[in-house]
Amino acid sequence: MYMKTLARVAAVVAFLFCLIGGLWILCHSGFKSDGDSAVWTGLGLYFVGKAFFVGPMLLVAAEQLGRRAE
Repeated sequence: MYMKTLARVAAVVAFLFCLIGGLWILCHSGFKSDGDSAVWTGLGLYFVGKAFFVGPMLLVAAEQLGRRAE
């Protein structure tokens, strides 16, 4: 029970950290396409996308904890 709760909390924290980090990078790069700003924009978009993949996948894994194979 505690592991399932811990896994759910970890899923939410991972989602929020990736989303906030990605948005922070995007706010500071300004969606510019010149030089290094294009790399920072890509990195920010990567972290936003990663948030919407990693968080839900960890949540699905958390829900599978403790279930027996059917």
